[in-house]
Amino acid sequence: MSPSLNFDFAAPATVEEAVAQRAANAASRYVAGGTDLVPNLRRGIGSPDLLIGLEAIADLKTISKVKGFTVIGAGVTLANLLASGLCEQYPALAAAADIAGPSHREAATIGGNLCLDTRCVFYNQSDWWRKANAFCLKLDGETCHVAPQGNHCHAAFSGDLAPALLVLGAEVEIASPEGRHWQPLGDIYRDDGRDHLTLAPEDLLVAVRIPIKASRLRSGYLKSRVRRSIDFPLAGVAVAFKREGDAINDLRVAVTGTNSRPFLVDGIEALNGQVLGPEFLDQLAKRIGQLIKPMRTTVMPGHYRRHVAGIYARRLITNLYE
Repeated sequence: MSPSLNFDFAAPATVEEAVAQRAANAASRYVAGGTDLVPNLRRGIGSPDLLIGLEAIADLKTISKVKGFTVIGAGVTLANLLASGLCEQYPALAAAADIAGPSHREAATIGGNLCLDTRCVFYNQSDWWRKANAFCLKLDGETCHVAPQGNHCHAAFSGDLAPALLVLGAEVEIASPEGRHWQPLGDIYRDDGRDHLTLAPEDLLVAVRIPIKASRLRSGYLKSRVRRSIDFPLAGVAVAFKREGDAINDLRVAVTGTNSRPFLVDGIEALNGQVLGPEFLDQLAKRIGQLIKPMRTTVMPGHYRRHVAGIYARRLITNLYE
C-alpha cells in the first residue's frame, strides 16, 4: 500500500518567489513535471509538507539565443524541446530527449531530468519492501545492500540529458537567495549516491545554455536499457567531436547510468588529432572502462554495463565519423 500523501502546494509566479519559499521551509520541495518526484513520494521516499510548483513561472519555459549561446529554460518540457528545432542543431540533445513515453515527455522538464534523484534496486521500492530489508544506506537504513562492507552509497545517476549537454559544453544558471550565477553543468554533481547534487536545498536550476558553436560538432547519444521505452539507462554514452580531414579533434565523451554522477571522460586528450581506427577505439573503450564503477544497483550486472558503455562509445564515433 502506498503511503498517504499530505502536503500543501504553492504556485509562485517568479523564480525569486520560489527560492524564497524554499528557503523559508526546510521540509519543502520543488516540483516541475513530477515524473521522478511523485512516484518516489508514493513509495514513501520523502515526506515534504510543502511542494513548490514551478509550472506558473513563465521565465522557466523560454528558449532564446543570447550572446553566442542557446539558452533553454529549465521548465521547458522534453516534448517542447524536441519540437523546438534545436535538436537539428544538437543531435546528441535530440537523442537524449527522446526518452520515456509521449505522456512522460509532455510533463518531464529539462531541469527535472538534470536533477533526478539517484536510483538503486534497493531504494526505488515501496515502503514495506524497503522496511522488510531494514531500509538502506541511502534512506533510513545503515547498510548499503550493494556493498555491505562499506559506508558509501552507490545509487546511480540515470538522467539522459546530462551527458549530451556535457559534451556540448553546457552551463547552468542557478538561482539562490543571494542571486543568480552561471556555472559549468558538471560542477553541480558529485560522486555520492546519497547526496549527488552540490546545490543547496534552496538553489533552483533556472536555465541551461549551450554554445552555438557546439552545433558544428558531430554528436550523438546511445543508451542501454531493459525496455525500449519508459526505462532509465543502464549505461548511456554521449559523444561529440570535430572531423578535420581524417583526424578527430575536440573529442568529448560523457557517461550516465553507471556512477552516482554523470561525467566527462578525462584522459582522452591524446586521441585528438588521430585518425579513427581499431587502436583509437580500443584506447577510448579502455579509458571508459577505467572510470566506470557500476555496482549491483540495477537488474543487470556491473560488468555488462561497463562493457556496453565502451561498445556504445565505439559505435557512436564510428557512425558519426562516416
